[in-house]
Amino acid sequence: MSHQLVIILDFGGQYNQLIARRVRECGVYCEVKPCTTPLERLKALEPIGIIFTGGPSSVYAPGSPQVDPAIFDWGIPILGICYGCQLMAHSLGGRVTAAQSDSAREYGKTETFYDTACKLFQGLPEKGISWMSHGDYMERVPEGFSLAAHSEACPNVAICDESRGFYGVQFHPEVNHTEMGTAMIRNFLYEICKAAGDWSMESYKDTAVRRIREKVGSGKVLLALSGGVDSSVAAALVAEAVGNQLTCVFVDHGLMRLHEGDEVEQAFGKWDINFVRVNAEELFLSKLSGVSEPEAKRKIIGEEFIRVFEQEAKRIGQVDYLVQGTIYPDVIESGTGDAAVIKSHHNVGGLPDYVDFKEIVEPLRMLFKDEVRQLGRDLGLPEYLVSRQPFPGPGLAIRIIGDITKEKLDLLRLADFIFRDEIAKAHLEGSMDQYFAVLTNLRSVGVMGDGRTYDYAIALRSVTTSDFMTADWTRIPYEVLDRVSVRIVNEVPHINRVLYDITSKPPATVEFE
Repeated sequence: MSHQLVIILDFGGQYNQLIARRVRECGVYCEVKPCTTPLERLKALEPIGIIFTGGPSSVYAPGSPQVDPAIFDWGIPILGICYGCQLMAHSLGGRVTAAQSDSAREYGKTETFYDTACKLFQGLPEKGISWMSHGDYMERVPEGFSLAAHSEACPNVAICDESRGFYGVQFHPEVNHTEMGTAMIRNFLYEICKAAGDWSMESYKDTAVRRIREKVGSGKVLLALSGGVDSSVAAALVAEAVGNQLTCVFVDHGLMRLHEGDEVEQAFGKWDINFVRVNAEELFLSKLSGVSEPEAKRKIIGEEFIRVFEQEAKRIGQVDYLVQGTIYPDVIESGTGDAAVIKSHHNVGGLPDYVDFKEIVEPLRMLFKDEVRQLGRDLGLPEYLVSRQPFPGPGLAIRIIGDITKEKLDLLRLADFIFRDEIAKAHLEGSMDQYFAVLTNLRSVGVMGDGRTYDYAIALRSVTTSDFMTADWTRIPYEVLDRVSVRIVNEVPHINRVLYDITSKPPATVEFE
């Protein structure tokens, strides 16, 4: 079944795939394409609308990402966001310059006033909070455009030429900080592009199963099973597509949480799949010995993962495809196109140059975490697996600041278990989306009993989020934090201080490394 399509042209901003998530939430299928995609190729896709994303460049700077001017003669609705808005103005005869004063630059939550006669804002309140992030300013808007929103500092927060279906906003409607942002995107899709809303995760499942079957044929498939949400859903999806052609290999690298390896084996050992557990703790710790730089850790772990899979594949026999549970946030934060690299993920940016498989299959690559969870439910996975909180591919290696040893891993495993145990006892799991402990490389003076100590500090991290692109730190009750702290310093050797991270994303990331 084919679906109506909205194209999202990527100009290198960090929130770009989040726009795609919002479009899908509204029941419309979308694809993200580089801004360099030839116009004829875009036209061949027959989209009902186009969204220009944000980006880090200035539209007037030499070498900044541009677009074929003929796109504006296509006769298709266009929504420009931040850089995309300024690009539209710049391309159609307006003037964009660097803001000449601090008051003209806008960052963060900003009270914004909307012209609700504009289709983009119809049905919405006349004012609300929007999330701004721009240092450039539309000094002159193009002929034919009218102003559709303003703030105290900026008279042209949004512009529109409704006769041609062109709309531009200098804020980011895709982020949660913008009130009614999804409603604005919905207005663009349904009121302006006339979308039918013919896409859902159920239809995605059917399409993905068909594509996997077409790609794999009669070939053998090896899947990297961690027991986390992403790999579990990938396993269920591929199993539905190719059945016993699939072998799931669980590499226990010794970097998992307390008892997690056994729990994974117990959960998947009952499934009608080929399950192999590889105990590789000594191998990974030897490769990581003395390594403290975060990206180096990720690269080492990524390469060793692949090498272990290659070895298992040879024992199994000819294997044609390697399946990985890569999802959209992994891809975004590994850097795509002109996007800035925040971090590399072991199954995206950390792949070695040589991989001994015919092809790598990533059936979840276009999905965000909440979409992956819904797909898991559609596939009939148990809720305890679908709702499991995220765990990074490199495991506890990136939750230990500095070099990694077996002793440090054991300390962190126990501290992390205590934190999660107290959260469960307080019945707070549903109020936070990811929570964990980090072993810092900070050592400080303390007093235990009658003696002086000089030991490690544990940092606790908890965030609430719907998309993991932005996140707010969780307001855990003080009495719960107190119990966690008392237990950790009493039950975990060599820990004499507990810290709580109260930084949101941005400016921080969810993980420390």
